[in-house]
Amino acid sequence: METLLQFMQSLDPSLIYAILFLMAFVENLFPPAPSDMIIVFGGSLVGVGVIHPVAAVLSSTAGSTLGFMTMYQVGVWFDREVVHRRRPKYLPEKSIQKVEQWFQKHGMWIIVANRFLAGTRAVVSLFAGMSRLRLLDTTLLSLVSALVWNSILLYTGYLLGHNWKHIGFYLHTYSQIVTIFVTVVVLAIIGHYLFIQRRRKKTS
Repeated sequence: METLLQFMQSLDPSLIYAILFLMAFVENLFPPAPSDMIIVFGGSLVGVGVIHPVAAVLSSTAGSTLGFMTMYQVGVWFDREVVHRRRPKYLPEKSIQKVEQWFQKHGMWIIVANRFLAGTRAVVSLFAGMSRLRLLDTTLLSLVSALVWNSILLYTGYLLGHNWKHIGFYLHTYSQIVTIFVTVVVLAIIGHYLFIQRRRKKTS
């Protein structure tokens, strides 16, 4: 990480924008990628006049949105080719349909919040594609979500300046809290669903 950041400082601004774009894109496909920290570092470079704030926002947001929509298309393909055509035994189709129906009902709100849901972004985009959410709406909402989140990160780096590294601890803590919260919510939903199914079996 340190080597990458030192390398970025020596680059031409156009190459820095390319790295912001690439890291934001890759993070959707490979969530452990440290895109948030790279974008915060980009904000510190804005603060010292190395790169322009608007270009930094646009490049990182474009990468985030394109990455999200790439996973969306993977979800469309996976649902069509794997779930419905091949029907693998290890993927219960009824359970997947339940998740897709729920996602079709609430998915747009989840997409708006997806950039703030650290560690779950790839899953959100994948299920958005599997649930066949409207392409235009999904694209626009993922763009808005990425624009807001990346702007916050860049502005944070701008404010912190050379002390930008301090945000790493808070981002890590935030990621852990969000991941635990999302896990608890998902488990609660699954538990509620199983409870209802058992009650129906007893009464039938």
